[in-house]
Amino acid sequence: MRPTEDKHRHQGLRKKLVDQLRSHGISSEQVLDAIGQIPRHYFLDSAFDDIAYENRAFPIGEGQTISHPYTVAYQTQLLDVKRFDKVLEVGTGSAYQAVVLASLGVQVYTIERQRKLFDANKQFKWLQQQPGIKFFYGDGFEGLPTFAPFDKILITAAAPHIPPKLVNQLKPGGVMVLPVGEGDTQQMCRVTNEENNTLRVERFEQFSFVPMLSGKES
Repeated sequence: MRPTEDKHRHQGLRKKLVDQLRSHGISSEQVLDAIGQIPRHYFLDSAFDDIAYENRAFPIGEGQTISHPYTVAYQTQLLDVKRFDKVLEVGTGSAYQAVVLASLGVQVYTIERQRKLFDANKQFKWLQQQPGIKFFYGDGFEGLPTFAPFDKILITAAAPHIPPKLVNQLKPGGVMVLPVGEGDTQQMCRVTNEENNTLRVERFEQFSFVPMLSGKES
């Protein structure tokens, strides 16, 4: 059962979380403000209410997790979205990351391959009230060619390689942020689709994500 109240206690815990993220190197005030405003406990079962603002991942069903707040902030900061950007997110999960992006004034197109998670998000009344998010059930490796090109792409699962079909859905000058690797840890990468049709790949910190899988789960 999802919580439905955002109490002073939750707001205080979010402020502590934001201070912690800032101390760990998250410098974008826009990203910090977003995390400070969004009730993360809404995206978890009420059993996690007392610990929802700890900097850790939690299970959300179907073998998936809601990422560490630091990971969400880190990826969002690297993506460096601008207001009105058109952003593809691969791996909706709990939809927490999608709401963080939407709160920055962008249009989010988010794909989930797990039918149960997709359906749960569609039925989440608070989420229905959040503007700027379009939900899709599909294979993240395929992206959303009908809606391409995108200014930015964010992948929230460990890709074995940089997915070529997603690169093709980036605008010239567009940016994709994703963890790459098949081991226990992956390297966060930022891929820029340069104007001359070459890719510039920057490599950053190591993280641990669930694997990005092809196909759809009913």
